[in-house]
Amino acid sequence: MSIGSSFRIILLAWALAFTAAAVTTPSAMAQTARFLSVIDDLPLMEGLNEDADAAISFDSPTGRIVEAFASGPVAADVIAAFYAETLPQLGWRRTSDQLFSRDDEVLKVEIGATKDGVTGTGVRFTLRPAGS
Repeated sequence: MSIGSSFRIILLAWALAFTAAAVTTPSAMAQTARFLSVIDDLPLMEGLNEDADAAISFDSPTGRIVEAFASGPVAADVIAAFYAETLPQLGWRRTSDQLFSRDDEVLKVEIGATKDGVTGTGVRFTLRPAGS
């Protein structure tokens, strides 16, 4: 084995070790996407926390009906921009300011004051079958 190939092996091992360490750092793990517990394909924006105890979810003959809540110290316009950009990437088509549709479902994203009036912004996600 030549010195050049030994050096390449050491360099490759060092690079792999560095990459593995970087991927498992808290900052890298914090960037992992989070989703609502009752709408498992709807992302929860960084800075928002879901109120899972307030969620309602059931299936009807025409499809699922879900209501979920999240809140956090994030400006309403930032939240609106996040969902306006993110939801179309997941197949949702924006039909109005707060409404999105996909397949046979309609999603309403309402952004405003928190339920309990505490500082921050609240978001109510309502998912229902289209046409209901």
